[in-house]
Formats: sequence, structure tokens, C-alpha cells
Amino acid sequence: MQTQTIVLIIIAFIIALIVALFQYLHKAKNKRKNLFFAFLRFLSVFVLLLLLINPTFKQKKYYTEKPKLVVAVDNSLSIKHLGQDQAITQFIEKIQENDALHDRFEVVYYSFSSALNDSLHFSFDQKQTNISKALDDLNQIYKNAIAPVVLVTDGNQTYGKDYQFSTIGYKQGVFPIISGDTTAVMDTKIQQLNVNRYAYLKNKFPVEVILTYSGNGTVSTRFEVTSGNNTVYSQPISFSENNNSEVVNFTLPASRAGVVQYLAKLVPLDNEKNVINNTKAFAVEVIDQKTNVLLISDIVHPDLGVIKKSVESNERRSIEIIRPSDANNVDLDAYQLIIIYQPNTRFRNFYEKLNTLKKNHFTIAGSKTDWFFLNKIQNKYSQEITRQTEYYIPRFNANYGTFLLDNIGFENYPPLTGTFGETKFNANYDPLLYRTIGNIETDDPLLVTLEQDGTREAVLFGEGLWRWRAQNYISSKNFEDFDNFFGKLVQYLASNKRKSRLNTISESFYYGNTSIKIKAEYFTKNYEFDRRGSLRITIKNKNTDATQTIPMLLKNNAYEVDLSSIPAGNYEYTVSVIGENIARSGSFSILEYNVEQQYLNADVTKLKLLATNTKGKPYYLNQTDSLMKDLNEDQRYQTIQKSKENVVSLIDWKYLLAIVILLLTIEWFARKYNGLI
Repeated sequence: MQTQTIVLIIIAFIIALIVALFQYLHKAKNKRKNLFFAFLRFLSVFVLLLLLINPTFKQKKYYTEKPKLVVAVDNSLSIKHLGQDQAITQFIEKIQENDALHDRFEVVYYSFSSALNDSLHFSFDQKQTNISKALDDLNQIYKNAIAPVVLVTDGNQTYGKDYQFSTIGYKQGVFPIISGDTTAVMDTKIQQLNVNRYAYLKNKFPVEVILTYSGNGTVSTRFEVTSGNNTVYSQPISFSENNNSEVVNFTLPASRAGVVQYLAKLVPLDNEKNVINNTKAFAVEVIDQKTNVLLISDIVHPDLGVIKKSVESNERRSIEIIRPSDANNVDLDAYQLIIIYQPNTRFRNFYEKLNTLKKNHFTIAGSKTDWFFLNKIQNKYSQEITRQTEYYIPRFNANYGTFLLDNIGFENYPPLTGTFGETKFNANYDPLLYRTIGNIETDDPLLVTLEQDGTREAVLFGEGLWRWRAQNYISSKNFEDFDNFFGKLVQYLASNKRKSRLNTISESFYYGNTSIKIKAEYFTKNYEFDRRGSLRITIKNKNTDATQTIPMLLKNNAYEVDLSSIPAGNYEYTVSVIGENIARSGSFSILEYNVEQQYLNADVTKLKLLATNTKGKPYYLNQTDSLMKDLNEDQRYQTIQKSKENVVSLIDWKYLLAIVILLLTIEWFARKYNGLI
């Protein structure tokens, strides 16, 4: 108890004594009777003051804390594939039955695959392994404790940071238990296959395949790619002990639209142990991007021919040129993009129809443009009317962000002819090209893109595109750069995804080793994201006709469902909103692939390096006794005696309060009995 508390108790004693003596014995006639009342008042005041002082004292307790021993077991499919599942189960049972180990350590068990779980439920069916993440999580959990890690794994990691380097400086000692065959065997496999997810119809798409071989001697085999029952590519392959890898590059034709599935196969060698890693499925979504463009012009100009050639340089695009007087007889819904060349008053009826249909369009202005009419017929931009022309040299905006575009050397292109004067904008715009007049660089845009109310638009404030295409040919002996630039602009403007209250986000196909998630966006009638919706998805397997309905969960600004657990196959899905007559459908495929079955051996080299980095020691599954003996004798892990100091109240305030009430009650009744009240 502190000295200050003792002093306060003495003062409380004196105060209580003075109060009692002053009230009952000072000038009292019957001092013997009042002595009893003074005693009661003294006790009640003293106890009340003790209640306010609340005297405390420090209590120190001693206890021992055993070091923790973390046993983390790999629960991935590669363990079962290597035939180590039973051996690992027996290893864990020996750990659990060893009393000496449990007397020295507090043993904690975990399992891991793509994530760490505080459970020893072994299924050995997980399709991904991230050893580095499991060790990082354990390091965070036991950052303030002594907790060596017994890591039971084959060392084969499918994704994540390389644990042999990420564990340098790791706080806890790691004792890898190497699980799996360590004998090198002859094996050929498809190490990696690189291909784009998308291709355009009637084009060819590139494929790159990395093939590897482990073994002695020279062997010959064949690499094949099939689609259905047809072999679309084949090549003989030879390996040797020194030449143990081969990179195969080839192209395949995109001959039909939709998702096309392929199977790459490296023909297995005789007596090859693992043939699963000799095949790999992949798919490509072939897009039939047929774009119809309508060009309307009231004048004849060389630019019209250049635009037609650039648009039709891609065989998936076509263009039709008409006059404004013929626009009323044309169905604008048949075109994805309208190009308006130097509009004048004859375009009035067409503009009214265009605004009603909200079609994407590209306006090209020049010396023949009627700006009185154009300023009046639309309100997104306006041009100062000076009746003078100016030559504008293009300057590329490197910060243009609406879509990806490279500078094709615009600064070396001839100038365009446009109207002199200031241009004002009443809508958000993104400048793609700026105007340079002579040697003066201005911030006035020459080519801009705008997007408002779901409609995309581009405006070019100058004529003379034919000079640009000619300059491109002079510089590179082809028109490719200019045509690609114009094609990307057309592709952006021709895209017109209409707004919907319910949108689904999914891929056309997924690989079996990846996360399979489908998202949905649900909006109110004002097209504001609605978090109150109740969405569900119905999945149908096209092969078996089996269906299942799963609720979608709200995550950030989308509704989401994880379908990673469903098997490979072709599926249809429908996302619907409960209580609303709104639904969206789609389809996807899951390609069979299991990366965990691609391994033949335990990765002994990495596991030994892991033990070295963390000052641990590697063991094999048959060295259980040696592991437990070394852990029990390791002087780094000792039981620690710790103390804990608590501040404890000397007297419980409930009892003090009860005593005060009791003393005051006795005093009141005694005074009442003696006629003092």
C-alpha cells in the first residue's frame, strides 16, 4: 500500500473522530449515553471516507509460459498426387501422441493451401498452394512469441512470392518436413502456354508454348494441338540432357466466332511416370466485330476517299457514303457509327433524327462547315465565327486517357485547314490532338472525344485528312500507322453499350486453376447503384442439365458469387432480382486444369534453403523421432517464468456501502428510541 494512501486513512480517522466528538460529546450532559452514538457516527463517517479513498495494494502473480510449437500441414492436392497423404496423417498422429513434446511445448496445429486455416481437417483436395502467404500469416500471429514452425509440405507452390527468398530474416525457425519422392525421374511436360484470350474472326492469333524435359539421354516426341477431333498443329520435338527445353511459336486461324477450345499435347514417352502434365487445355474467344459506318457529306472532297479506305482497311468494317437528302430513307439503327463531314443547313432533318436515336457520331469540320447552323443545332461545343481559315498543325496529347493510342508522328504531319477563332465547350471532353499554329503551341483542341448521356462523339476541327494518309505512306511506305489510328477511333466510337438496370460481368471461359467469379451491377430507375437489391444466380450445366441457385453477395459496388468449386464443363447462368421482373443471362466454360497435378517430386532444394534462411533444419517424413528429439533438446526454446502485477482494492466497495447504511440505520433507530429525533 502506498504511503499517500496510509496518510489519507489516518486523516480520515481523525476527521471521523472529530465529527463524532463534536456532535455527541461536546457540551453533552449524558456523556455515557452519547458515547454510544459518537461511536456509531465515528464508524459511519470513517467507513464513508474509506469508500471515497478506496485503498488499494499491488498483488504480483508468477506463472510459467511454454514456447509454442506450430505444426502447419500442406492440404493441397499435390500431396495426394505424390501419394503422401497417409504418411502425413501418421506423422501428425505421432506428434499428437508424444507426451515429452507436449510437456515442453504448447503445440498448435494449422493446415494451409491458398490460405491458412486453424484446423487439422485434411482433405488434400485444394487446387492452389501459397506457402509464402502461410508463413507470413504465422509470422504475424506469433510476432510477439517464441513459436518454431514445423512445416509439413512437398514444397511445391503454385502462386505467390517465392518463399525461399521472402523468408530471409524470418523471425521464427522453420523445420520443413519434406513430403514426396526426391528421386529424379524422366519426364516431359508443357511448362507454360501463352495465348491471348481474344482474337478477331478471319485473323490468325499467336500461341507460345514452353516445353521441358528432365532426364538423361536423347528422346524424341511430338507436340500437337487439337480442336475437337481435328489436329490443327503438329511439330516433332527432340530433347537431350543439355537441350532440355524448347519454345514453340506458331499461329492458329480464327475461322469461326465464339469460344473455341483447344488441347495442347506433348506425346508422352514410353514408361513416363506422370502424363498429366503433358496436356494443357486452352481457349480463345473469337470476336466477329463487323462494324457498319455511314458517312454523310454534301460536298465532294479527297477526305471522303481517304476515310473510306481507312475504314475498309479492316475487312470487319464497311462504310457507305450518302448525301444529307438521302438520310431520311436510311435506317440509322443499321449503323454503329455516323460520320458527318462538314455539316450545313441541309443536315437539319438528319440532326433531329440523330438526336432522337442518340447515335454515336464523328463530326469533321472544315472551311465549308456552316458554323451558324452547327452552333445552333447542338449545345456541346461552339466555334467563334470569323469567316477566316487557319492552318492547324497537330500535336499529340500524351495524357489522353479515353482509350490507348500511340503517337504516330503527328508533329511531322501536314496541317489541317479549319476555321480561325476560339472554340468553347459546354460538356466534358478529352483532347486527343492540340492545335499548333506556326511555331506557337496552343491549348486549343484539334481532335476531341466526348461522352454524355451514353452517347459517344468525336469532333475534328479541320479538313485535309488525305494529306495525313499520304504523309504516312511517304514516311513508312505503307498506310498502316494512319489506318490503325483511324481504326481505333472508329472502334471506340462504334461501341455502344446501352444502359441497363442489371448488368452482369463474367468471362466467356475460365481455367480450372483460377478463381471463378461472376459479378452483377444493379441500378435504380435513376441509374444509381442500388445496395438494397436481392440478387440470385441460377447455374445450369449444359452437359448434365444439373442446376443450382445461389444468392449473390454485395461486395463493394457489385454483387458477386464465387463458383470456384464447380467442376469443369460448359454452363449457362441467369442473374435475377427478387421482386423485380429483371434478369440477365450468359454462358461460360471452365477448362479442365489442375496445376497441383503437374509435380513429380518434392522441391527439396527450396525447402532446405528455407530451413537455412530461418535457422531451422530439414527432415523427411520417416525422421519423426529425430525431429522430436532435436526439438526437445534445442536450448533456444525454453519455458519462461513471467510475472503479472495487479492492483487490488483492499476492501470491496459493496461491503463498505452496506456497513455505512447499517451504521446510519442503527444510529437513526437509537436516536428515535431515546427521543432525540
